[in-house]
Amino acid sequence: MSKPRGLGRGLDALLGGDEVAPKDTLATLPVNAIRPGRYQPRSRMDETALAELAASIRAQGLMQPVLVRPIQADAYELIAGERRWRAAQMAGLMEIPALVREVPDEAALAMALIENIQREDLNPIEEAGGLQRLVDEFKMTHEQVADAIGRSRSATSNLLRLLRLAKPVQDMLMNRVLDMGHARALLALEGARQIEAAQRVARGTPVRGRRQRDRDIARLEEELSDRLGTTVEIHHGAKGRGKLVVHYSSPEHLDELLTKLR
Repeated sequence: MSKPRGLGRGLDALLGGDEVAPKDTLATLPVNAIRPGRYQPRSRMDETALAELAASIRAQGLMQPVLVRPIQADAYELIAGERRWRAAQMAGLMEIPALVREVPDEAALAMALIENIQREDLNPIEEAGGLQRLVDEFKMTHEQVADAIGRSRSATSNLLRLLRLAKPVQDMLMNRVLDMGHARALLALEGARQIEAAQRVARGTPVRGRRQRDRDIARLEEELSDRLGTTVEIHHGAKGRGKLVVHYSSPEHLDELLTKLR
């Protein structure tokens, strides 16, 4: 199995380095021999979409194997493909195709994150929570996490900052009533003021197009951050107005940024 697009160099290290390439074994496994992954970053699944996938699997079969790792004799843990596994059970399949790979815990978490990130359907809070687990459970730095998932350090740090939001504001972001650009701007506020501001923003923000705009802004922030070598934030407001915020750590750093911008 080739390495998916976007995996960072750090994942090679998690898998043991280039000299020990991971080997996949294609197998047909009983669905009840597979258990959900401990490192699945997704906390919610769309039941309607799951039912539609089950109907497709029932008609066409499971075309893409899930990725698992052995945990004991005749027992496996999912690394990637939990939606396919659950939908296959709903479709009544007793066995499914699977790629079996030996991977350590931290690589299993990074790979689960990468699968969902590349599908672009992982909520920012879920993604940030998965990244934080790499930091907390495996003592990785932000730079190591960024390298492992193929993101810039600034984009990774910006995602992790979302976990500082008040829980009600995180829930609004999870439920897509608040976009990531607004959520990051709210980090400047605390407590009740942050929650009140989030509620005002949510009431005044049209739902249509919010998800695509959120992704577009995040990509632009990441591109600018990479080019300038520092954190860049885009705060998109009403009527197309907004702010572009470029962070610097010292007067010397500011001079360097100004030189790049000239």
